[in-house]
Amino acid sequence: MDLNTVVEIRDARHPAPWRPGDGWLGGGTYLFSEPQPHLRRLVDLSRTGWTPVQQHPDGSLEIAATCTIAQLSRFAKGLGAESAPLFEQCCRAFLASFKIWNMATVGGNICNALPAGPMTSLTAALDGECLLIAQDGVRRRVRVTDFVTGAGRKVLAEGELLRSVTLPARVLACRTAFRQASLYGLGRSGVLIIGTLDPLDGSLAVTLTASTVRPVRLWFPLPPTAEALRTAIGSAVADDEWFDDIHGLPEWRRHMTFRYAEEIRRELGEAAR
Repeated sequence: MDLNTVVEIRDARHPAPWRPGDGWLGGGTYLFSEPQPHLRRLVDLSRTGWTPVQQHPDGSLEIAATCTIAQLSRFAKGLGAESAPLFEQCCRAFLASFKIWNMATVGGNICNALPAGPMTSLTAALDGECLLIAQDGVRRRVRVTDFVTGAGRKVLAEGELLRSVTLPARVLACRTAFRQASLYGLGRSGVLIIGTLDPLDGSLAVTLTASTVRPVRLWFPLPPTAEALRTAIGSAVADDEWFDDIHGLPEWRRHMTFRYAEEIRRELGEAAR
């Protein structure tokens, strides 16, 4: 897509006052996929030199917003953590061409706030925390589950930047279970459910994405009963929060969410025993 309203591209390494019509440019796979008539200037993040993924001394993992899906996939193959397979499962949930695979960024996928965004699924399930930087340099941290508030909606203020997402070491050590459904073989996710079982205290978290307009992470001190899980999902997701688009009706998404959540409860519950 030729963005013919854009008259300037600025290097993000050289700060300048933010103004109406500015937009951040990461990989650009969404940005250049459809008209963006509100944009006049792009602030290019591609030359910032941020380390794509780094593991801190405390064992936590920090993923830069500019980290591409290909870079995350390669890193995860050498990650010595119980949760490592989940990274590849979520990366493959893109069902993307090699161009998208090598250009799309983790930060861009989360900031699009699409219900089917698999990087939102991954980082929400692993209790990720976003680092946001305002134009005046003020930093704040927001959990991924609080960052995305609805379909296409997030808590970013005007000119605010998603710098990175940090995943805590304890959750990286969790055993995981993954379920995904699409209406057709190479379709966008209509339902994507992830479970994480903490080996230290036996707690279970079940994260709902794609079927809901926002990520929903349910935490249980011990694996719940089937009825307790159904009740928790019913309480956490309002009737109007089941997503509705061409990729699946709300009734189907709700049904598959309950089905997959129960499968995950059984799978991880048996592992806990």
